[in-house]
Amino acid sequence: MRLILKLILNTIAVLVAAYILPGIMVDGPLTALIVAVVLGVVNVVVKPIVIVLTLPATILTLGLFLFVINALMVMLVDWLIPGFAVAGFWWALLFSLVVSLVGSVLNWLADGSREDRP
Repeated sequence: MRLILKLILNTIAVLVAAYILPGIMVDGPLTALIVAVVLGVVNVVVKPIVIVLTLPATILTLGLFLFVINALMVMLVDWLIPGFAVAGFWWALLFSLVVSLVGSVLNWLADGSREDRP
C-alpha cells in the first residue's frame, strides 16, 4: 500500500512540474504515471552505475555533478517515453529539482497525516 501511495505522489509531482515548467510536456495523467515509474526504475538501476563511473567528477565538484546526473536521468526518460518531452538540459535540471521538492513536500504531508493514526 505504501508503494502505491508513493507512486501516486510521484505522479502528482511529475504533473505539477510539467504544469509549472513550460519546457516540459506530459500528455496526461497516464503518461505522468509511466514517467514516475520509469524514472524510479532508472534511478534505481542506471543512476548508481553512472554515479560510480563519474565519481572523480562528483568529488571534484563537491557533489554538484549529481545535479547533472539527475538531469541526464530525466533526459533518458524523455528518450524512453513517447508522451513525455523535455526541451533541453536546463529544463531537465529544473524538472528534477521541482519533482524532488514537490515530491518531498507531498511525502511529508502524507507521512504527517499517518502520524495521527494509532
